[in-house]
Amino acid sequence: MTKQEKTVLAAKTKVLKALAHPARLWMVEQLEDGELCVCKLVEGLGLDFSTVSKHLLVLKNAGVVSDDKRGKQVFYSLRCPCV
Repeated sequence: MTKQEKTVLAAKTKVLKALAHPARLWMVEQLEDGELCVCKLVEGLGLDFSTVSKHLLVLKNAGVVSDDKRGKQVFYSLRCPCV
């Protein structure tokens, strides 16, 4: 296995690990229809803001979602729709 192949596999593994939680998978499914404010994800999951933010950070670090801060609100959208 080449170094490049290992790098690609590591990136794929990071995405799969990010999706391997029910709350994160649910958020990705909700974002399929377009961007959402964190507050809508909090409402849908019934979790507190800090927990949802931590899940979103995992997804963001894996390259699955991107964020856009508008004033005090943060909107998330899928970065790679293929997910």
